[in-house]
Amino acid sequence: MRVVIQMVVEQQNQTLFKKDIAYIERQALSLETMGLTLNESKLITSNIQTSLVEVQASAYVAEQRPCPCCGRLRPIKGYHSLKYRTLFGKLSIKSPRLHECNCHVHEHSTISPLAKVLSERTAPELQYLESKWASLMSYEKTSVLLEEVFPLKVSNSSVVRNAHQVSTRLEQELGEERYVFMEGSEYERSKLPNPGAPIIVGIDGGYIHAREGNNRKAGWFEAIVGKSMQVQHESKRFGFVVDYDDSKPKRRLYEMLRNQGLQMNQPITFFSDGGDTVKELQSYISPASEHILDWFHITMRLTVINQMSKSVTTSDESFDIKEINKQLERVKWYLWHGNVFRALENIVSARDDLEECFFDNKGSKGHKLWKAVEEFHTYIAGNSHLIVNYGERHRYGENISTSFAESTVNELISKRMAKKQQMRWTKKGAHLLLQLRIKTLNNELRQVFCRWYPKMEQEVGYEQAHIVT
Repeated sequence: MRVVIQMVVEQQNQTLFKKDIAYIERQALSLETMGLTLNESKLITSNIQTSLVEVQASAYVAEQRPCPCCGRLRPIKGYHSLKYRTLFGKLSIKSPRLHECNCHVHEHSTISPLAKVLSERTAPELQYLESKWASLMSYEKTSVLLEEVFPLKVSNSSVVRNAHQVSTRLEQELGEERYVFMEGSEYERSKLPNPGAPIIVGIDGGYIHAREGNNRKAGWFEAIVGKSMQVQHESKRFGFVVDYDDSKPKRRLYEMLRNQGLQMNQPITFFSDGGDTVKELQSYISPASEHILDWFHITMRLTVINQMSKSVTTSDESFDIKEINKQLERVKWYLWHGNVFRALENIVSARDDLEECFFDNKGSKGHKLWKAVEEFHTYIAGNSHLIVNYGERHRYGENISTSFAESTVNELISKRMAKKQQMRWTKKGAHLLLQLRIKTLNNELRQVFCRWYPKMEQEVGYEQAHIVT
């Protein structure tokens, strides 16, 4: 059996172009020969793309040759090759340069119609897929996957370049930073319609392997990420690299909440680890906001201290490590019930006992325990206004921890930039990729491309495509 695939271009019931695209030979039916193979589909789509672009380019140039003022044909000065990258191959398009008509004065003596309309040399859909897949897997795997599925050659550098271009364009669209995002007076907010369900926001930080120039062992740098959750709504994410994006961090958080439908009378609960960067970030976003220190970070610090205390020994008979452990247990109980005053009293008592016994014994396990308790005292005292009655919230089924924020760190940072990843990152490269990954996981990247390129079709299922049978 011989199958001939032919391409026919028609306009007003007249055939403008006709060409054989591919010939397929089939012998006895088997599992391997049923339908099209991947290589055959690549060949067919590549040939269709080449022929279709040739017809479109020729038709467009023919439309542009008449002078828009007098209608006379503009003479062709010469041709040059225009490279255009698509999902179905890199094309070399024959692009003519036209002399401008003498009927009126022009800024330039010649014009290239195709170069003007094809202002970018990469098709939007190819740029979209490169950006999307690069945000989900390594640049190398992205190029390998594209080459395996589509009839094209892709280099790692082009994937990186396109991903950075898309992310940079996203950055340029971001609004101006403001210290205060609260809007309207209390009276105006009282007139707003009933808000949607309360929004819960968790913010946390993660660390990324650093690279500075050729130095691939430049340590780590921090990225702040967060997620907002709302009943019956899709979760949204945001993030940025600390010490790189110091200009618009609060704007990113506000844009995430605005995409959730934020109103100024809508309850918002912010959970964080109490770091200075995070506390500054979430302030003055909404007048109906509540700020809570994440219970997970409190218990994590107490667990470390308890583990350290198990290895502390001393010859001083007046010192009892068991009493220290009891005080720390009381600290946890008081914090669980929101009694910061009594919790600080017990922390101070434990700290003073440890200081008296181990202050001069530097390098010992007891001295390290004293330093840890002292740091915990500073942490609780500095975040005392963020501590609530966690037990009561837990009994009423309310959130007390940002476990979902911990998963966001893993989702946005660790899976792509830290865990089992050998790549080292510059702050700029990590920040730009992070913005791209956020848009992908928020299911917003396709919408962004359709806004940039209005004629780029929205994703439709195969059954919805326009097919004439």
